[in-house]
Amino acid sequence: MRARFPVSATRRARGFTLIEILVVCVIIAVVSAGAILSLSALGGEDSGLDTERDRLVDLMNYAQEQAELQTRELGLYCTQDGYRFLEFDPRTNLWTDIASDDALAARQLPEGLRLSLDVESHDVVLDTAAKAEELEKTDARDYKPHIMIFSNGDLTSFQLTLEREGTSRSATLAPDDQGRVEVLQGGAGGSGSSGNGS
Repeated sequence: MRARFPVSATRRARGFTLIEILVVCVIIAVVSAGAILSLSALGGEDSGLDTERDRLVDLMNYAQEQAELQTRELGLYCTQDGYRFLEFDPRTNLWTDIASDDALAARQLPEGLRLSLDVESHDVVLDTAAKAEELEKTDARDYKPHIMIFSNGDLTSFQLTLEREGTSRSATLAPDDQGRVEVLQGGAGGSGSSGNGS
C-alpha cells in the first residue's frame, strides 16, 4: 500500500523553477545596469568629453612638433562646436587649412560638447561652425587663428575649455612651463594629466 503525503507538504519541498530563477536574475541585471549608469553620470565620468579632451591635447602637441620640424607657423582656429588647424602661407600672406596632414584636418565636436577660449587673459567670443562657414562663403574670409603655434615651438598663452552643455563637467587645456599643452587640475570630468587618445 502506497503512503500518501499531504499535498501541502509536497508543494513546500519542490523549490524554485528554472524560469523563476532566470526572471530574478534578469531583474537583478537590469537594476544593476541602471545603478551603474546613474552612478557614472552623477560621479563626473564622461567618456565622450575625456576622449575629445585627450584628442585635442595630442593634436595640439603634435601640431607644435610639426611647426618646429618644418619651421612653419601654424595656428588653431576655434568655434563653439569645433576647431581647425591652419598654416600660414607666406606667398599669399593668408592662413589656410592644412591639406597635407589628415591628422590636423578640421574637426566637429560631438553633440553636447562645446568650446570656450581665453587668450592672454581675455575671453574670446567664438562663432558656431555654421556661422564661420557662412562668413567664409560670403566674405571670402581669411581665417585667423586664435592660438598661434610658432615655428620655434612657442604657443600663445591660452586656456581652452571643453565643456558638457547642461552640466558642470569640463576640462581646461593650457601650456605648461615647458610650453607643452596639458590638462589643468580641477576640471570636473578632467584629470590632471593628458591622455593618449587620438
